[in-house]
Amino acid sequence: MNFQSMTRRQVTLLGLSAMVTGSFTMAQTGGAGGSAIPTTTTRRIRLPDGSLAPSLGMGSWRLGQGRRPITQEEDAMRTGLSLGMDLIDTAEMYGSGASEEMVGRVIAGRRSEVFLVSKVLPSNATTARGIRNACTSSLKRLGTDHLDLYLLHWRAQVRDLALVVDTFEGLKREGHIRRWGVSNFDVSDMEELFSVAGGKACATNQVEYSLAKRDIEHDLIPWSRKHGVPLMAYSPLGSDGRLLRNAALSEVASKHGVTPAAIAIAWTLRDGSTISIPESGSASHIRENARAVTLSLDAQDLTVLDRVFPV
Repeated sequence: MNFQSMTRRQVTLLGLSAMVTGSFTMAQTGGAGGSAIPTTTTRRIRLPDGSLAPSLGMGSWRLGQGRRPITQEEDAMRTGLSLGMDLIDTAEMYGSGASEEMVGRVIAGRRSEVFLVSKVLPSNATTARGIRNACTSSLKRLGTDHLDLYLLHWRAQVRDLALVVDTFEGLKREGHIRRWGVSNFDVSDMEELFSVAGGKACATNQVEYSLAKRDIEHDLIPWSRKHGVPLMAYSPLGSDGRLLRNAALSEVASKHGVTPAAIAIAWTLRDGSTISIPESGSASHIRENARAVTLSLDAQDLTVLDRVFPV
């Protein structure tokens, strides 16, 4: 990327965060433009506790629920792991536990390779017992004794954030979870979280973020950067399929010899402080998504995308 040719605004948007570390190795394919697919993805995001998490992972919101043959979806997720997309995000809500069970089968025998994330429903997070029971059930379905990251799925009826933090910290001390965070929190929620004892230990806030949904750039992203809280972007490919059919996105993709999906994901990774978790039950789509980590969008790319997808 030629930073000297970038405007001050584009440099600011990129963030040039020091949170990213690592590198990747690549293997050439016969795909469009001779593009490279990573055989090992080791680009990492530094979390507030100093540990590292993969910048590119896999979501599982609609997996394990009969939309495709389960073996196909499991093969897709194993393909992602083989390409270094070794963060897997799931939740007790997804398919009422079916997603967690599928993930458990995929990671069996290779748990040490995976940064595993799951989430507790707000309805289970109003009491310490509810959180603990939910965590125990998730661990059982996943076939593991610990989560690398445990999130409160959204705020809803959860009024006592101090109780949530205290319970999460207890689970961490006992080794059931390594870190905790939140999901779908806005700035006011984060301010309240940071006001309670231990709240600043929050490892991440998982939120919807894509070229088609940039509203968090007005307030949540600046707040998160100021307070050192990395974001985790779900639905980076949009939520209705229209994003990937956009002509401008296809133009940028053609320039780089990759798919529109790879560009859309790379865009969410551009600031160096965001983890992206695209979901796919197709091994071929997973391979396309993995190319995102090899891409550097230049000033011209960002200008094109900003014009078509304004904040």
